[in-house]
Amino acid sequence: MTTWTLDSWRNHPAKQQPTYPDAAKLAAQEDRLRAYPPLVFAGEARRLKAALAQVAEGKAIVLQGGDCAESFQDFTANIIRDTFRVLLQMAVVLTFGSSMPVVKIGRMAGQFAKPRSSDNETIDGVTLPSYRGDIVNGPEFTPEARIPDPARMEFGYFQSAGTLNLLRAFASGGYADLHEVHRWNLGFVARSPLADRYQDLAHRIDETLRFMAACGINSASTPQIRETDFYTSHEALLLPYEQALTRIDSLTNDPYACSAHFLWIGDRTRQPDGAHVEFLRGVKNPLGMKVGPTTTAEDLLRICDTLNPANEAGRLTLIARMGAEKVEKMLSPLVRAIQKEGRKVVWLCDPMHGNTTTTSNGYKTRSFDAILSEVRRFFDVHAAEGSWAGGVHVEMTGQPVTECVGGAHMLTEADLAKRYETFVDPRLNAEQSLELAFLVAEELKRRRAPMQAAAAE
Repeated sequence: MTTWTLDSWRNHPAKQQPTYPDAAKLAAQEDRLRAYPPLVFAGEARRLKAALAQVAEGKAIVLQGGDCAESFQDFTANIIRDTFRVLLQMAVVLTFGSSMPVVKIGRMAGQFAKPRSSDNETIDGVTLPSYRGDIVNGPEFTPEARIPDPARMEFGYFQSAGTLNLLRAFASGGYADLHEVHRWNLGFVARSPLADRYQDLAHRIDETLRFMAACGINSASTPQIRETDFYTSHEALLLPYEQALTRIDSLTNDPYACSAHFLWIGDRTRQPDGAHVEFLRGVKNPLGMKVGPTTTAEDLLRICDTLNPANEAGRLTLIARMGAEKVEKMLSPLVRAIQKEGRKVVWLCDPMHGNTTTTSNGYKTRSFDAILSEVRRFFDVHAAEGSWAGGVHVEMTGQPVTECVGGAHMLTEADLAKRYETFVDPRLNAEQSLELAFLVAEELKRRRAPMQAAAAE
């Protein structure tokens, strides 16, 4: 393997990169970003890696969620707050269902770039460059909007900084208080058509909190009750941006990508000899990689060796995105190969991307039933292979959008037009996200019982 440098990725084939018309403007923008403060700090990334190491050892689970692609126009305190709030609500439910800590990671404060299946799109006979996310070009179907503009990277940096500032305040300023989050969940249960099904779990959480309070464990006495650790993540797709925000840690002298705590490689850019693998193998952040139906065991082990040569627990997370109908057939041999070779990885289920369909009237959507089915089958595969199913990675929002069909409120294709707001892929809304958390918690509780019985023997 060749020596890694900050720009060695430029000597490798780079997929999914925009073609900027003005190279000098791009270089000048990269120089500006290199002079700005980091968005996150190396110590925070190390803390996340330690938490993920616990997941790799079967002692915690991960909840990773947020927008498919953040939008510059949705940069408001309310939207950021609502997504953060739903993630907290989901985490409380999953914590109780698993009886384990939940590592909370948002697809927030930087998830602006999106891979596309084609470099161009055609509407009514007009062909223009594809929309690649707000950090690259605009969603409007005009020649001017679709020109890749390096200045958008700077705009994305400042929006990410503002989002991070608010998230840190929410996480440490009392908004994340466990009692408040549970009260929000009680409100959700009361208005859900499946209230009877969720009532038992909600009451058990309530009893646990009352018992803790009686023992003197409350918000005033215990910071862990009123505060939480929350980390940010995005796909490391736009490599000039990621390089410009990489810094050398003053304590360890190691390079860290300081655009987010956790970065992942997408299914379209995971080539072992590609630029994205080359860049991320050199930074010390915890990393993720999407694992799709075309992934072979040989390729997976090769990339594991490249991204995690020391086989360090917490360094590498594999995010399976197979589709509900393919997950058992496609995932089983990969999990088996990882187990056989003793690779220390975190496995997450992305039940979104493999279950996307298009309606007769042109809406991209996802079925809630298919999403839930893939999660359940993901857990089944890991149970069968003696592996630890580490958690879920979902595209969701705190807003009441109508983009995915199904769920307790039984959204149909006819409902999609009511509030279909995504520019790229459909997301679970707040109610569907919480419903998924309750159903996954039921799965975790059901599977936990035989594990505890075996441990007792």
